[in-house]
Amino acid sequence: MKIAVIGAHKVGKTTLAEELLEYLPGYTLNIEPYHALEESGYVFSEIPDVHDFIKQFECSVKQISKSGENIIFDRCPIDILAYVHAIDEARNIEQLFETAQTVITAIDLLVFVPIEEPDLISCQKSDLPKLRYRVNDILNDWIWDLDIKTIEVNGTLLNRRDQIINKIAF
Repeated sequence: MKIAVIGAHKVGKTTLAEELLEYLPGYTLNIEPYHALEESGYVFSEIPDVHDFIKQFECSVKQISKSGENIIFDRCPIDILAYVHAIDEARNIEQLFETAQTVITAIDLLVFVPIEEPDLISCQKSDLPKLRYRVNDILNDWIWDLDIKTIEVNGTLLNRRDQIINKIAF
């Protein structure tokens, strides 16, 4: 099974993906494209711009295209594309969106980690809270129309993990 954990920044995606990894023996974690690119030597702008997000999008597409089974993805093309759209709404993303839709058909379960009310994770001004909320709203608009099994999780880390485990158990 291929599971992608998506959402805006500072919602607990990586922590949740790591928790799932501990709970699902035999699974591997594909790290967030931002970190994979950093490890390969890519130098990001101080505040990532549209070009940085497109580079992450391309990396995510490659990660999913080359992946095997029993893998957890920390992000996938659709949430990275939400950043591109949030930063530059005038940009034509139709072709990128079609690519994202095609690639994520390989995903068996999309796990959406939204910003909760009240917000469970502190977000400083330096963490770009307006961008974070905009990406959250874009994802919430997009994901329910994708032809992919999707779950929205909430609550504590253990509650989120259990919601996913219950979903894949059926």
